[in-house]
Amino acid sequence: MLNVSTHNSQQNQQLIDNADWNVIETEFNPTQLHHKETVFTLGNGLLGVRGTFEEGYSQDFPATLIHGVYDDVTIANTELVNCPNWLPLVVKVAGERFSMDSGEILNYERRLDLRLGLVSRDVRWRSPSGHTLDFHFQRFTSLADQHVLAIRAQITSVDFEGEITIEAGFDSEPHNQGVKHWQTLNQGGIDQIIWLNSQTLHSGIQLGMAAKLVVDGDETTLVSIENASSSPTLTTTLELYPGKTVTVEKIVTLFTSRETEIPIAAALQRLADEPRYTTLLAAHIAAWEQVWQDSDIIIEGDRLAQLSVRYNLFQLLAVTPRHDDRVSIPPKTLSGFAYSGHIFWDTEIFILPFLTLTQPALARNLLTYRYHTLPGARRKAQEAGYQGAMFAWESATTGDEVTPRWVPAPNGELIRIWCGDIEVHITADVAYAVLHYWQATNDDEWMRDYGAEIILDTAVFWESRVQWNQERHSYDILDVIGPDENHDRVDNNAFTNLMVQWHLQSALGLWDWLKQAYPETSAQLVQKLNLTTERLHRWAEIQERLFVNEDAQTGLIEQFEGFFQLEDVNLADYEPRSKSLQGLLGIEATSQKQILKQPDVLMLLYLLRDVWRQDTKRLRYDHNTLATNWDYYNQRTDHSYGSSLGPAIHAILACDLNRPTEAYTHFLRSALVDLEDVRLNAAEGIHAASAGGVWQAVVFGFGGIRMTQFGPVACPNLPPNWTRLKFRLQWRNEWYDFDLQAETEVKVPILGDTHSKTSEVIFELDEVLIDSSEFHL
Repeated sequence: MLNVSTHNSQQNQQLIDNADWNVIETEFNPTQLHHKETVFTLGNGLLGVRGTFEEGYSQDFPATLIHGVYDDVTIANTELVNCPNWLPLVVKVAGERFSMDSGEILNYERRLDLRLGLVSRDVRWRSPSGHTLDFHFQRFTSLADQHVLAIRAQITSVDFEGEITIEAGFDSEPHNQGVKHWQTLNQGGIDQIIWLNSQTLHSGIQLGMAAKLVVDGDETTLVSIENASSSPTLTTTLELYPGKTVTVEKIVTLFTSRETEIPIAAALQRLADEPRYTTLLAAHIAAWEQVWQDSDIIIEGDRLAQLSVRYNLFQLLAVTPRHDDRVSIPPKTLSGFAYSGHIFWDTEIFILPFLTLTQPALARNLLTYRYHTLPGARRKAQEAGYQGAMFAWESATTGDEVTPRWVPAPNGELIRIWCGDIEVHITADVAYAVLHYWQATNDDEWMRDYGAEIILDTAVFWESRVQWNQERHSYDILDVIGPDENHDRVDNNAFTNLMVQWHLQSALGLWDWLKQAYPETSAQLVQKLNLTTERLHRWAEIQERLFVNEDAQTGLIEQFEGFFQLEDVNLADYEPRSKSLQGLLGIEATSQKQILKQPDVLMLLYLLRDVWRQDTKRLRYDHNTLATNWDYYNQRTDHSYGSSLGPAIHAILACDLNRPTEAYTHFLRSALVDLEDVRLNAAEGIHAASAGGVWQAVVFGFGGIRMTQFGPVACPNLPPNWTRLKFRLQWRNEWYDFDLQAETEVKVPILGDTHSKTSEVIFELDEVLIDSSEFHL
């Protein structure tokens, strides 16, 4: 079993090792098969591999997904394709195939070592004929060389004497839940090496994969090749007797035509040069050690939180592209088929803050992807009748919109999906991430070459998207969908309007900087984007007059025009349940009620809290404003089965309201969403946005990090059971180390040399006039 629930603390201690780095499954349960495949996913920045078994299992969902390898499909337009499976490693004991669904499992443990990026499995198995053997499998996807994958199997006889046969091959005909995307161009084997060269059916992307099988400690053992022309397989036969252990290594290399012109040649050449498993593993471990040095979070006093936080960070670090700025992170990482591997706002708003402040070079890759998709964003704006760049709600390779317009319901009825047409807030979300990256890194060259064009051309879009309301003498943004997707086709969504206001303000400020710092670039963009003086003045006018319905006395913000007139309901009346309220009531009925998938207004208050603190012209983000809107919208939100994006943000805002116990409840909903399958959908893949939200909840919520002109400062509000919280942040090329302890002690870093680890001095909280129990914004 895999159970890191707070309901059984004694069992939890058995599942988490002393170092709090291992996720451990101690019982094989076929009914949990697909959930655990997600949990034990590995990745290395190029590809992700679901946690299926090397020998296979009936009804399993094996998947190797590679960034950028899309192919055409009906309904979803294009999807990230399941690549040929490199895992197959079959052991036959006296002719009987080792399998978890035959014979008897006498002992079982599977372990994901987050520190090492390693999945291992130990099984004591009694064959149908009564032979008992111990199996130890170990595998990794190399972080040191993203084109290298490796498996090691150690087989020990307990009471068996005789021959075992080991077969290693590929599954050349994978599918995406029934949809096939590959044709085999050629395959074969020679000199103890097999290869497979495949191509996607429509996009024409080639994949080359090669493998070798090595018997450790006996280089003379014969490894033969069978079925070379139809299904090449490496095979070896070994003698076993009680107490004897044999070890085999399967080394795989993989390339696609996205990285090299002839991928099969590259795979064969790389395989010929590869050292043994132990050498490859050492390089892989060293690469992970370097990553964790900057991105780890240490929590003391709460082993459940420590493990779950590290798990979420591991899955983000494993999926982030390291050598490719033309791809981004899908909402299910590279761990499942849901959402077709498309790119949403999840990356910019939920994942990028973690990378920007701990791995800024990787954050830059993801933002540069958006720059490369600007041509698609411009096409989308033009097709919709607007100017500038309008980012796709769902994006893939080109940046053109790939959200399906119609999807079939279970009864076959077609349902219209409006997100691709009118969920336009993503255009401001991308701009938000660009500005956040620039402010955090001072990467002026990237902003000059890439970011400025994103910010400015999307501002051009907003200018064409607003409409003048003569009666109110204000600007409207009509017919949109906010983050709360329970209500579509609404007018003047507060989240959208205020993010647009911020976007236009920021674009004007950026333009002033660009003209002074890089006049040649600004002159080029004037011509390219038609940035006339009249246009810039219009931006200033629009941001001053965008309509938002806010109660001047209480600070309560209406989510969109007419929201307060919708039917008010008590969500407790629908308990207990195991699905979303929209799933229970239906799309139309839910849209007529004040039931939120996620609360737009609270998300807005979080994103713009630092901006509004300095803005006296518009809404001011103070404690009363937050408390008023929290009290109204929190109780109307489907926390359990609404959006997985919400709980982590709620945790941060609850900390701002000095409600750490309530914050901790929301935090656990997010931190355990995959480990415990709290939403009953983890089988579909990792919740990437939630994982990024977990980091934000810990750092910005419990750690209370605020960015100031002097750098990041901590105003902690730790959960009652946390005795220590430690993490690092990089801000403008300086590292800041925070060590926050329950004795209300804050370590405030002193600026040191560029790229150096800063020194620290300790202040009691009363010395710096910060009281963690009373601090309010």
